[in-house]
Amino acid sequence: MKQRKEQPQHKEKYQKQHTEKSNARTTGGMPAPQMPRRPVTDWLPTSVKEAAERGWDEIDIVLFSGDAYVDHPSFGAAVIGRLLMEVGGYKVAIVPQPNWQDDLRDFRKFGRPRLFFGVSAGAMDSMVNHYTAARRRRSDDAYTPDGRHGMRPDYPTIVYAEKLRSLFPDVPIVAGGIEASLRRNSHYDYWQDRLRPSILNDAPVDMIVYGMGELPMLELARRLDAGEKIGDIKDLCQTVVWESLDAIPEPDADNIVLHSWEECRTDKRKQSANFKHIEQQSNRRHGATLWQAHGDRVVKVNPMFPPMTTEQIDRSFDMAYTRLPHPRYKGKRIPAYEMIRHSVNMHRGCFGGCAFCTISAHQGKFIASRSKESILKEARQVTQMHDFKGYISDLGGPSANMYRMGGKNLAVCDKCMRPSCLHPKPCPNLNNDHSPLLDVYHAVDALPGVKKSFIGSGVRYDLSMHVSGDKTVDAVNRRYNEELIRDHVSGRLKVAPEHTEDGVLEVMRKPSFSLFYDFKKIFDRVNTRYGLRQQLIPYFISSHPGCHETDMAELAIKTRELDFHLEQVQDFTPTPMTVATEIYYSGYHPYTGEKVFAAVTPAQKLAQRQYFFWYDRTYKAGIVSSLNRLHRSDLVRRLFPRR
Repeated sequence: MKQRKEQPQHKEKYQKQHTEKSNARTTGGMPAPQMPRRPVTDWLPTSVKEAAERGWDEIDIVLFSGDAYVDHPSFGAAVIGRLLMEVGGYKVAIVPQPNWQDDLRDFRKFGRPRLFFGVSAGAMDSMVNHYTAARRRRSDDAYTPDGRHGMRPDYPTIVYAEKLRSLFPDVPIVAGGIEASLRRNSHYDYWQDRLRPSILNDAPVDMIVYGMGELPMLELARRLDAGEKIGDIKDLCQTVVWESLDAIPEPDADNIVLHSWEECRTDKRKQSANFKHIEQQSNRRHGATLWQAHGDRVVKVNPMFPPMTTEQIDRSFDMAYTRLPHPRYKGKRIPAYEMIRHSVNMHRGCFGGCAFCTISAHQGKFIASRSKESILKEARQVTQMHDFKGYISDLGGPSANMYRMGGKNLAVCDKCMRPSCLHPKPCPNLNNDHSPLLDVYHAVDALPGVKKSFIGSGVRYDLSMHVSGDKTVDAVNRRYNEELIRDHVSGRLKVAPEHTEDGVLEVMRKPSFSLFYDFKKIFDRVNTRYGLRQQLIPYFISSHPGCHETDMAELAIKTRELDFHLEQVQDFTPTPMTVATEIYYSGYHPYTGEKVFAAVTPAQKLAQRQYFFWYDRTYKAGIVSSLNRLHRSDLVRRLFPRR
């Protein structure tokens, strides 16, 4: 009888760790564990009574948010409110999810603030929050207690501002957050299927603060507190304001005059041409001012602040957050909070430049990284939470593995106009050294109480696999991929190839699918070596501009050959301020001026989506019929060889 080979010790070790990982789960659909009692003054006041408990008889700034109030650094209203209070020294109140349909008591309750009102739709564009890619109303809202829908209007930025302006006509109103940020110039609105002007035209606000708002909001508060009138503040970085037409300067390196709103309405090519400038300037270290006429006035978009320094971003994350929902939500779950309650965000910004993504439009492409000490401080706070079981759900960021990365020579970056540092191929000036990231992983895992830290954010495998030519860096990056797969996967590693066909991937600004095959080999090899049974879960998009039905058939064939039954899939949803959306709307690529096909009708979009589910008999007849109609019986034979 053949003797059974003993399992290597390291294999036993990692099988045991994998079992621990598989047993680590969030509360899912169950009610959140009972939170410890803390004084309500640990949170920003949400009522006059809470303000009085702080000894405040006047409020300097009142913030209105479309989200529930969670005092956590992942929720924008909490960040801005704490910064204005703790760093600026202002008395700040917050009104989460105000009722806009009654007698407006939520809008009245704090009265007239000394400095200004701030309004934000929340952490998501309200229309993405409310509607699916098929324009169907969603039944839940992750940023609302118990996921209840209907707690915010469509376009809250506009609705909240209108209510406040009617009640307090002479008080400054400042709009911020994703919705206002991405709608700062004329933009295509998928849900209304029309081009809309800057949201500054639709919302009765005095100013928009776009992007990550800590620096401009703090500076704005200081200037208003010093006696300046908001109508006179025209030069503040990262703001959008009205100017008179005669203020438009001659175009030069520091001033770009865009096609007017009226021109864009009548000529889609001009809207497309505008976007090239908008994207380039939002991704520069030192951008130009943008001017776009709207009737007899002009929208002036001031350039972004330079990327935050480590000290500045540490200050933002190191404030006295409770990391908990406000006590007013006692006994209720806030799904978005459940997802991140035991996670730590390590950096901001993304230099991937994906054509369908808005991260760089809001956060910029240059990475602002926290210090190791700041990250460890927050990780220790997580370990002290009453419901922490030893598992940090995510050590991540917009793209999980861009921490402390950027240009080797910043003088080159100062002149750079590329929207992506990775496409069409990684920039030779890019430092892709993953050793600072590994250092943080090791330090967090060594903390008392931490059994395991997972990487839940998306990983750019094209970044970790890129051969830099530096033998030391390349060796570290190979080790990163192995440690990521071995030690930081919670059973399933999600990656985003997005498509399989090179023509589509080129429009998406994503790498060739051949790189996914290479990464899968690494993933499978590490799993075999350590006796793990982890899954690689790829994300894919249908109906992206540049994608034809035959491309989706090829995707189905290639994923079938890989034995994938796809789960993480979505139909392309046009959102303001992406290259893909401009192509979808105009039919032209903003950078080349060439025509690009896009599936725009419901029938075209459903025809593409069905290929994700080739393995489901419900879709088989439709797929076969479609391919025969396209005279591609060869694809039928490849997809269904035993038919």
